[in-house]
Amino acid sequence: MYILDSSRTQTPPSSSHSECRKTKKPNILFILADQVSAPLLRIHNGSSPIETPNIDALAARSAVFSSAYCASPLCAPARSSLVTGQLPTQIAAWDNASPLGCDVPTYAHYLRKEGYETVLAGKMHFIGEQLHGFEERLTTDIYPGDFGWAVNWDDPDRRLDWYHSASSILQAGPCVRSNQLDFDEEVMYTRRPTSSRPFCLTVSLTHPHDPYTIHKKYWDRYERVDVPRPDVEIPKEKQDPHSERLLRVCNLWNTNLPEEAVARARRAYFGAMSYVDDNVGKLLEILKECDMDEDTIVIFSSDHGDMLGERGLWYKMSWFEASARIPFLISYPQVIEPRIIKESVSSMDLLPTLVELIGASVDQRLPLDGKSLLPYLYGSEKCNTVYGEYAGEGTVAPSMMIRRGPWKFITCPADPPQLFNLREDPKELVNLALRPQNATDKAILAQFVTEAEERWNFKKVHAEVLRSQRARRLCWSALTSGVFESWDYQPREDARENSWLDTYAIIFRWRLWSSAHVIRPSTAWAKKDHEGKQKG
Repeated sequence: MYILDSSRTQTPPSSSHSECRKTKKPNILFILADQVSAPLLRIHNGSSPIETPNIDALAARSAVFSSAYCASPLCAPARSSLVTGQLPTQIAAWDNASPLGCDVPTYAHYLRKEGYETVLAGKMHFIGEQLHGFEERLTTDIYPGDFGWAVNWDDPDRRLDWYHSASSILQAGPCVRSNQLDFDEEVMYTRRPTSSRPFCLTVSLTHPHDPYTIHKKYWDRYERVDVPRPDVEIPKEKQDPHSERLLRVCNLWNTNLPEEAVARARRAYFGAMSYVDDNVGKLLEILKECDMDEDTIVIFSSDHGDMLGERGLWYKMSWFEASARIPFLISYPQVIEPRIIKESVSSMDLLPTLVELIGASVDQRLPLDGKSLLPYLYGSEKCNTVYGEYAGEGTVAPSMMIRRGPWKFITCPADPPQLFNLREDPKELVNLALRPQNATDKAILAQFVTEAEERWNFKKVHAEVLRSQRARRLCWSALTSGVFESWDYQPREDARENSWLDTYAIIFRWRLWSSAHVIRPSTAWAKKDHEGKQKG
């Protein structure tokens, strides 16, 4: 079994596991949602109104990392770092149009080398080469796999037409269909196994990523819920320079958002998170039906978070908690005892952790920034330091983050430094770099400044980013002249495994709520053109 086929996963007879065969090595199910803000989830915030019973149940049998961070608060760089275990500067993952080198090992390469069938269903925002160790992709991507979204630091005040805008907030609300719903239903289409090997299945949903719209079924779940306002409101004149640029980039600086629009956007996000939770429940139920729930490693996480109005900011691209902190759960009942781990970890830690969990080893001769989380899982020594790097839209120079103990330090050559003590100031209201409270704060700041200067050559990184941007813009201007050849992934399809009856059975089993009850071909997503895809 490599894809959980809802039309073929009846509980097998006790004498034979047939298509739900157990294997010596654990199977792996990695569920990745898009733009999930960890501080909003009930597993981290008991007062959250967001209904996620399936994620909550998974957390109850998991190691829950309550201080997990993305390596970069933007889709493509975050995902490139997640799959490779390397920081953006090591793999030139600068923005949503940065290609990942085909010679960079990913967790899919490592697991496939160990005999796993590595399959991806859904979004990964690869640019150029589209497999990166995955044996098969079952869908195309929701975002373009080309250079069209390259950032331009040579013209920093120009707002590019593909940037985020206020429209996702002002137009937030319920919908009948959406680009995202169509895509995630395609992701949840499933097929029978083709191999007896253990599987590593990555299911990557695009919800709850903006636009903030969701089907009425999930919108109505919050009809009688008092949707809370953002906790922190910062007047525009008191925004830090990076936050001001983000507001301008997203066309929010001169836009006054009505309170009702903010409430609609947050309500739609809550509903989209419940939609994700329902899909998590479907996947976990199939594992249970196949008698695989005890010997399958299940991971739930996200690429980055969403500010969702906190501090007046929306979307991501910031090192503040709502944007940078992600959920990270690992369930492996036979090996890992449920626990909450408070030390800070990174999404880059996934690769070495998976490799060691299956009894293999990473190649020590190759670069790797992530660290195995097995010591955390078994209660032994821990590191508690996380690094992050950002060079996408909204900044005009590399923005770096160090998270250690209670401290978060943010540094960028274009902006004043920021230092927060999250233990005493979890809402990040007091920038101790500008207003140190005591001698300890001054000493900690000096240590972080020295560490950052020794770790990063900012001039060199800046030059590398500019060179990459310029080269990709030139290539893109040429590639869009004349006959355009899309780099978007085109899934292989065998009609013998995707008959009308199979599709109907899947739709019936999943009880899809589409009022139209339209049975559409499973290759529909492969036919979208570049212009029809959403912002990253």
